[in-house]
Amino acid sequence: MRPSPILRAGGGDAPLGKFNKYLGGWGNLGGLPQKGILTYGVSPNRQNPFAGAAHDAVFNTWRRFSAQVFYWAPAAVAGYYIMNWAIERNHYLNSKQGRLEFGGEEEE
Repeated sequence: MRPSPILRAGGGDAPLGKFNKYLGGWGNLGGLPQKGILTYGVSPNRQNPFAGAAHDAVFNTWRRFSAQVFYWAPAAVAGYYIMNWAIERNHYLNSKQGRLEFGGEEEE
């Protein structure tokens, strides 16, 4: 025999099925819902919002830098050496020895 809705609303004492206990509906499994119980918690961000921030900043920065350095470092090194060569070549061509050696040949 199946318990009536009045018996089911009374809690977990209405016999039902193989184990003779009614567990309750969704959200009330095991009996009547408890009332008057308050629980409070403090978020970890409220307790110490900058805990480990300096440590994480150093190691996160290193991880991100080391993952990207091989993409831009070769181009930066090549650009530095090409620019250095161009500056030295310009100084030589505008010096007394460069003018004597090339005269007016490289004026294009």
